[in-house]
Amino acid sequence: MKLYYAPETCSLAPHIVLLELDLPFERVRVDNRSKLTEHGEDFLHINPKGYVAALQLDNGEVLTEGAVILQFLADLKPTAGLAPANGSWQRVRLQEWLNFLGSEIHGTMGPLFNAAIAEDVKAIFRARLFQRFALLENTLARQDHLLESGFSVADAYLFTVMRWNRFFAIDLAPWPALARFMERVGERPSVKAALEIESAGLTQP
Repeated sequence: MKLYYAPETCSLAPHIVLLELDLPFERVRVDNRSKLTEHGEDFLHINPKGYVAALQLDNGEVLTEGAVILQFLADLKPTAGLAPANGSWQRVRLQEWLNFLGSEIHGTMGPLFNAAIAEDVKAIFRARLFQRFALLENTLARQDHLLESGFSVADAYLFTVMRWNRFFAIDLAPWPALARFMERVGERPSVKAALEIESAGLTQP
């Protein structure tokens, strides 16, 4: 498999999961501006949507969209417990969290990256984001992870998007359980390894 990724993007989540599962894969770094891979390939030929993550399977098929990639990877090694079994009620809860993170956290953060959006408009998105943080805080005050069963692909996604708070000068002090979650997940070996590799721009460990 090949993971097409770019540092400081949502592709960190599948990177973490691949390492968590100890699956063999190749990393291919993508320049988000030029849309070229580190090997000079046109990334748009691989993923016409033009954004990471993309996962190329050994049969040549390419998967896109983070929630899909995360669940696909978890199902390759179900004994690892990173996603409940397909068809179970717990799997529906996982999908509920993945959709929430994609639309309400990741999606709401998007405008904050846009320099063309006025600060008063960004303030509306920040307020909405803080409301969503309160929902996460309520869950993480009761349990260590989004699912009661333990660390899952949803936690990898949440950790990834919450790291972007530093770009917006958002302090998690008002949400202590969420802050503890970030510290706890940040200590996982898979997370440390993914961050180290991406920060160094390496394609292999």
